[in-house]
Amino acid sequence: MNDRKRVVVSGAGWITPLGHDLESVWKRLQNGETAVAPIDRFQAASFPTSFANQVRDYDWTEHVADPERHGVIGAHTGFALGAARQAWTMAGLDQSPADPRRIGIYLASGEGVLDFDSYQRTSLSAWDTQTGAVNDTQWRTTALTAIDGAYELAQEPNMPMAHIAREFGIRGPAFNCLTACAASNQAIGEACDLIRRGDADIMISGGTHTMLHVLGITGFNRLTALSTRNDDIPHASRPFSRTRDGFVMGEGSGIIVLESLEHAQARGATILGEITGYGSTADAYRITDIHPEGRGPCAAMHQALADASIDLDNAQGAPPVQYISAHGTGTQENDKIETGAVKRVFGELAPHIPMTSIKSMMGHLICAAGAVEFITCLLIIRDGVIPPTINLDDPDPDLDLDYVPNTARNATVDTCLSNAFGFGGQNDTLIVTRAV
Repeated sequence: MNDRKRVVVSGAGWITPLGHDLESVWKRLQNGETAVAPIDRFQAASFPTSFANQVRDYDWTEHVADPERHGVIGAHTGFALGAARQAWTMAGLDQSPADPRRIGIYLASGEGVLDFDSYQRTSLSAWDTQTGAVNDTQWRTTALTAIDGAYELAQEPNMPMAHIAREFGIRGPAFNCLTACAASNQAIGEACDLIRRGDADIMISGGTHTMLHVLGITGFNRLTALSTRNDDIPHASRPFSRTRDGFVMGEGSGIIVLESLEHAQARGATILGEITGYGSTADAYRITDIHPEGRGPCAAMHQALADASIDLDNAQGAPPVQYISAHGTGTQENDKIETGAVKRVFGELAPHIPMTSIKSMMGHLICAAGAVEFITCLLIIRDGVIPPTINLDDPDPDLDLDYVPNTARNATVDTCLSNAFGFGGQNDTLIVTRAV
């Protein structure tokens, strides 16, 4: 570790269901607030889950120099542009510009919102009831008028990265990953590696996603992953509770500016924290389930701790990690397995480390979840306040760690560990410390 470049965070921004700027959202998290409400983006009343944490009253054009340069964009791109503008401005990159060829992007972006009505109209018009098959010629004929090609292109996962590059003139390495709910932790971790090995001086990283559309909600309902507590939606997201029944969908973006310590110091940037550890593993188990013993999450946490040179075996006194940002979805499986994995990794230290899930307030932002939770870690280190896990009024007796129930807690935190686990068995863990 001593002979590699140190990587620090110099800017952060987010667009979330709780708000569109860093400080107001942070205050709402400390207060234990949520934005969950009935879905109004499409007719969801007949769905098993009819509620979500939507981003509301947001205008992406307020965050770019010239909206016309971007043309048609998807919601995921709009979220990312707003979060990136905040992070870029906080990092002072307008005042101290860097070589654009030495600035890169590594995003975690999912798809945008499919134009479901037009797609279905096209498909239904081409269905031949006599043959029981789709008439390809008719499908193409209808699609030419019913489907907007520019809008469809705008929904591709790589488009947020392209629009951010255009907005800020970035010409360095460019990557996008889509490893489900672990994606933005992976993007941040791999962006760090690009800086460590000298491929870039600055990386824009994080995640953006929305699955608040017909197919997204349908898919997760079919997987029985979403809470169906339609009669009590303010309390639907209840990680670590005995009565938890799934997560609540969210959407948005979290973006950070990473750079080498030397580069940040040379331009006088304010440093929010240092990323000292990253671990990434696969479960090799099942597409939708974590291994019951949490083998993948355990391995990712061990890798991150080793990367940060944190030796738990020789820890003396207070735990070397003072906060764990849990993946904490509120499904029966995740919360049980993640708790078990943390106990296996940290042993007798585990009960003494606060571990919360902001998904209880924010909802699950899928590809953006890890980045938003990582930014929360930076703010915890800065302000010494741990946000709570809300709706934890009926604790699961089998889950016995310190989840900071319902009320925020003051604490001195110098090192945070942030977990993100995804369908398909991806597991990514980041460690961020107070910069010294």
